[in-house]
Amino acid sequence: MKNLLKRIFSGAIYIALIVAAILLLDNSPVMYLLVFSLLIVLGIGEMITMAKDDATQSWLVNIIDMLGGVGLFVAFFMHYEGETLQSRAMWLLPIATYLLLRTIVQLYRPRQNALHSLERSFFSLGYVALPVALLNAIMSITAPRLLLGVFLFIWLYDTGAFCVGMLLGKHRLFERISPKKSWEGVIGGVAVCIAGAYITNYYFNEFFQVPELNIWVGLSVVVAVFATFGDLVESLIKRTVGVKDSGNILPGHGGVLDRIDSLLLVAPAVLIYMMLVVPNIR
Repeated sequence: MKNLLKRIFSGAIYIALIVAAILLLDNSPVMYLLVFSLLIVLGIGEMITMAKDDATQSWLVNIIDMLGGVGLFVAFFMHYEGETLQSRAMWLLPIATYLLLRTIVQLYRPRQNALHSLERSFFSLGYVALPVALLNAIMSITAPRLLLGVFLFIWLYDTGAFCVGMLLGKHRLFERISPKKSWEGVIGGVAVCIAGAYITNYYFNEFFQVPELNIWVGLSVVVAVFATFGDLVESLIKRTVGVKDSGNILPGHGGVLDRIDSLLLVAPAVLIYMMLVVPNIR
């Protein structure tokens, strides 16, 4: 019971920060940039910790990777918020700066396996920072509040899959990677997501600024499917390095990556869905 209360409390704080950051975006991007930059920094930090080997990264490399992740997120925000050709071109500056710094610093780490070190850095940015940065692209082709809909479906899926899986789960989904996940849980999570799509369309459509029911249903299915894969991929990474949780910053949940693992595959999948299946949504 004590662990459950910790899980509910830390989860509520996380949800409140995400909701506030997105809702305040219409007036000021400050909280949005701070909250998601913090998620990136903590997520990359957990990746660095999990990926430690005999040649531990230096503190300078770690800081460069974290700042590079934030720079990638800010770069995408600059690109999709830019109003002039010059301001839109400036989005490449943080990315180019990180690439130069990170590769040059590696020259001064002679005792380290350069390929492994660079792989670890670039994978951390590609796996953690890039998907979060893609939220800016989703926002730009739809509407800022749709991001809240994406998170809502992720939370609905996680809740539905957990509850149904606990009650009815018998058939393992991917036992080699995640022994506790079941097909019943996945089906339950998908069903809850689709139900959420209908409720959202009929009662909150004006708030989210999405015009059609079929868009909501399609979005809910995309989120549910790729939330499952996102969870499995992070389980694969943790199983590979032999850890139970990616960290311990969120009591009852583990680390930040344990909380946003679904998002890391949902974000690119939703972007593809919005660009190819739902053109000219605005």
